[in-house]
Amino acid sequence: MQTGIRPTAGRNVVVVGTQWGDEGKGKVVDWMTDHAQGVVRFQGGHNAGHTLVIAGRKTALQLIPSGVMRAGVACYIGNGVVVDPAHLMTEIERLEALGVDVRSRLFISESCPLILPFHVEVDRAREAARESSGSGKIGTTGKGIGPAYEDKVARRALRVQDLKHPARFEARLKDLLERHNAELAKAGVAPLAAAPILDGAMKAAEHIRPMMADVGYRLFQAHAEGANLLFEGAQGTLLDIDHGTYPYVTSSNCVAGNAAAGSGLGPGMLHYVLGITKAYTTRVGGGPFPTELPIDQPGTVGHHFSTVGQERGTVTGRARRCGWLDAAALKRSIIINGVSGLCITKLDVLDGLPEIKVCTGYKLGGRAVDILPLDADEIALCEPVYETLPGWSDTTAGLTNWEQLPANARRYLERIQALIGAPIDMVSTGPDRVHTILLRHPFRA
Repeated sequence: MQTGIRPTAGRNVVVVGTQWGDEGKGKVVDWMTDHAQGVVRFQGGHNAGHTLVIAGRKTALQLIPSGVMRAGVACYIGNGVVVDPAHLMTEIERLEALGVDVRSRLFISESCPLILPFHVEVDRAREAARESSGSGKIGTTGKGIGPAYEDKVARRALRVQDLKHPARFEARLKDLLERHNAELAKAGVAPLAAAPILDGAMKAAEHIRPMMADVGYRLFQAHAEGANLLFEGAQGTLLDIDHGTYPYVTSSNCVAGNAAAGSGLGPGMLHYVLGITKAYTTRVGGGPFPTELPIDQPGTVGHHFSTVGQERGTVTGRARRCGWLDAAALKRSIIINGVSGLCITKLDVLDGLPEIKVCTGYKLGGRAVDILPLDADEIALCEPVYETLPGWSDTTAGLTNWEQLPANARRYLERIQALIGAPIDMVSTGPDRVHTILLRHPFRA
């Protein structure tokens, strides 16, 4: 029976964060695009922050796939992504000012829900209300992501395809704005007018319309023609709306399984899952964090992670919370994503520490637990159980060969593999795309 897929079909790799985001996915995706013909974003929005360093030049991306920095690579924004038209155009123009060709190779799914100004205002009003009530901030970026996903699930969202039909867009905008203005009024926020929103959307539409595409079908065709595709996840597994530390999570599914649903390509065409993991752990915003260390005391490990690792959010600029690697939480991520192999990032940040700790499990209510619990309140009560390993004094920064690593650095990585039951296939030793140790290539595994 004919399937429509020729024997030359390419190989597809999914890249996901296995912690609370900020693991260094952008750098890894950029590095891997030398073997990919297309890079796909499949969830989230411009609350993502992927920082790339190429030949010493730093570029921060939020909505556009990281493959844009590699000439000739097609970039796809799948249906699972929520798109702010104004931000999209700003990001495109910023990249074009750097001499990057974007528009000829960016394809945006017509099915993407739109983020509009009232989503942003509602998002910020809700977070302010949570803070003033003492119920605790979720840690939203205030970009309108959550309210936009709510409209999608409620089947009332405006989508990219609506930008092709001004009259239809205007009619649906009126109803949607009425609903959100009512919520803003209750929060004491002035209502938004429809005309400026409509005008801004239609101006953006002129530029976005040529980039609209049936992304799922395009991916299927590219795959059948032998293209290797890279699916770029945003945020991290422990921020997943279903599997994360709810309610301190993002509004989308960040796990590998959503690469299919969020792009329109079947799950049987996803061949390898690369989990990105920092050599320690960080988190931005609220929520439980069993291995957290204080970061504001000079001379402490937490301060070392924060300063040497330059741990500030790409999107928000907030200082990231820092702590030891949590292998019990990582084990949960390995299972959820079906991780084929890991890339350990920021190994060089551990250089110079006399000893290194790894959380192997927890004590919870007098019992031993070897995997991250599902309940955020239970996670907050977890007391980490640590295993201590010797550190190393030699630098790992910029190394590109496994044998170059200090013996204790290799032992540390080997111990991580044993604890989580997944192989380490790559190690990142610095921010530049060339600062990478390759043990097994995902596109060749």
